[in-house]
Amino acid sequence: MSKERKVPEWLKKSRESWSNTGSKRPPFAEIPKAGQRSVWDFPRTPVIEKVTKPVLVKHQDHILAESQNALAVLETASPPTYYIPNSDIDTSLLIKMEGKTSMCEWKGSATYWALKDNPGKPVAWSYPSPFPVFEALKEHLAFYPQNLECFVDGEQVKAQDSAFYAGWITPDLTGPFKGEKGTEHW
Repeated sequence: MSKERKVPEWLKKSRESWSNTGSKRPPFAEIPKAGQRSVWDFPRTPVIEKVTKPVLVKHQDHILAESQNALAVLETASPPTYYIPNSDIDTSLLIKMEGKTSMCEWKGSATYWALKDNPGKPVAWSYPSPFPVFEALKEHLAFYPQNLECFVDGEQVKAQDSAFYAGWITPDLTGPFKGEKGTEHW
């Protein structure tokens, strides 16, 4: 039986500080065209969306992950982050990075993964014990499109402009996107 993780009070307070919550687009947000979605309409608290399109992650000629069972986390101002079930990942190419963690105010404590042939550079992360509302992300990894080739429905995604955030920008999204210098407060 797993121990239920409670959200610490300091994180609850942090959550209350956000002014952009997806309820109203700011004046600088791009207007979506037909068939597009604005990241400014995504909510905060983030939500999980099932992905029905095929998702592929490659490193050089190796397929790291291939899935039609991915989940996308949608959060105000950021392009979706794709989480792929461990069962659809070739984990033989990956190694857990010892001592590297971070804390997400919504999902909990993250652990990081690197390629075995480059153990110092993170290419993925996971939430082994996420907060209860994000329990669906357990047994999934999210990959950095900055460091790998990532595809949705056969089309290569553009990486979010950030060393920390790892949203996957697809043509059906409009921004601007969090991650560029000066956008940290979004």
